[in-house]
Amino acid sequence: MNLEYKYLLDGSFDPDSRIWIYQSSRIFTISEALEIEERLNSFAADWKSHGTPVKGAGYLFFGQFIILMADETAHGVSGCSTDGSVRFIKEIEQEFKVNLFDRTMLTFVIKDKIQHLPLAQLGYAFQNGFLDADSLYFNNTVQTKRELEEKWIIPVKDSWLAKRIPVVS
Repeated sequence: MNLEYKYLLDGSFDPDSRIWIYQSSRIFTISEALEIEERLNSFAADWKSHGTPVKGAGYLFFGQFIILMADETAHGVSGCSTDGSVRFIKEIEQEFKVNLFDRTMLTFVIKDKIQHLPLAQLGYAFQNGFLDADSLYFNNTVQTKRELEEKWIIPVKDSWLAKRIPVVS
């Protein structure tokens, strides 16, 4: 499976640009993905903070991860503009009948496929060999462009999950 995505990120954004990752409960169809990408581009082009344009970008990676990025070097993102982005994501969630806010669903690369696993089943997955310390994990807690590039898709042993799995510690 090709996990390359960094080359798709706008290189003009500061490495400390803020990012928000919204993981879909399912992969989007091709037509849905094309529509979502169009909406992301439109949202990013019109994103404002107290009337001032935000240097923003939106991405759909692997057909199920919506990523919003804001470069705050010129102008910061306010609470109102963050609220606007959340409203936008909720609209996508409702229209496409997906869950984009379930933080208890974890995502891994298993047998060359992206797979979701409920947090409650994490121990079982490790005990039964479905996952191990080297399994790749989508760390959706990253907060900057730099972290997105360096710490988004990482082995479980290098993530916050390592503390939750006795075998890995």
